[in-house]
Amino acid sequence: MKRAFRRVLPQIVTLAILMALTSVFFPQFLAIDYQGGRLSGPVVDVLKRGAPVALLAVGMTLVIATRGIDLSVGTVMAITGAAGAWAIASGWGVGPAILLALATGLVCGLWNGCLVAIIGIQPIVATLILMTSGRGIAQLITEGRILTFNDPAFSWLGSGSLAAVPVPIFIWVLTAIAFAALMRRTALGLLVEAIGINRSASALAGINAKVLLIAVYMASGLCAALAGIIATADIRGADANNAGLWLELDAILAVVIGGNSLLGGRFSIAASVLGAMIIQTIDTGILLSGFPSEYNLVIKAGLVLTVLVVQSPNMARHWFLLRRRAQRLREPAPAEGSAPR
Repeated sequence: MKRAFRRVLPQIVTLAILMALTSVFFPQFLAIDYQGGRLSGPVVDVLKRGAPVALLAVGMTLVIATRGIDLSVGTVMAITGAAGAWAIASGWGVGPAILLALATGLVCGLWNGCLVAIIGIQPIVATLILMTSGRGIAQLITEGRILTFNDPAFSWLGSGSLAAVPVPIFIWVLTAIAFAALMRRTALGLLVEAIGINRSASALAGINAKVLLIAVYMASGLCAALAGIIATADIRGADANNAGLWLELDAILAVVIGGNSLLGGRFSIAASVLGAMIIQTIDTGILLSGFPSEYNLVIKAGLVLTVLVVQSPNMARHWFLLRRRAQRLREPAPAEGSAPR
């Protein structure tokens, strides 16, 4: 438990600093009200609006842990949202619509996983194929228009509340907990890390890398489907052109801010979702503070650069040498006449 807390401590400190800075420019940032049977306020809005990126970050964390990347998650959001909206508009009902959207996300993940694990295409190229073609698929489903619907039960998933808390918050928190428990309470987490560290060696050790890789990409597709359902239910319509647009970059950024290495290996889902909340806090803070929206992109770029520099092997080697030098300086000088070490 202590090790897990130390793992996410930098992200918690960063989030706290961002919230404090935002409160300086917008004093009501931390205020939470109870109106109409639900909680409201900027902090609650951060937790709700950050749900899609947090969900994408959960799946992206697992993919990156295997030394892969999934550029199609934003497009999968558009496809699954279109599929769910089409099912609702066709009178299927809420249950079948959700199942269809989730199944669509799993199929998209299966496609990416097969290209990577079986055919051997590089992950960035394999997922780029679906990224570029997927919005065309979504437009075919919606017939090139914004497919709207009016189903209160489905809309509740995006804009409703449960026990005064917005439903999207429950969805991304429970999803993150479920995946984290599955990875850490079973051997799956170690197997995923083993593939990311050395896929060939893990295969020689008896790990079925192909099946596990496919499962990881399917998990990413499932998380993207949940994000697509929330986005579609929130606006009561499927927008194939704009749903999830460029959110794959925010998801990757959230994983990087969480301290997870893009070279694969050890990972932390908790740190990644904290990274997603950091991104949403930046977005909301800039908006509430009255700064131009262009600052958002500059801050994100600077944040990515800082994290990557800190994580770079050269920087790690530099810090290691500094620590050794400081340790030697703290050591007592040898007594006169004693043999040197």
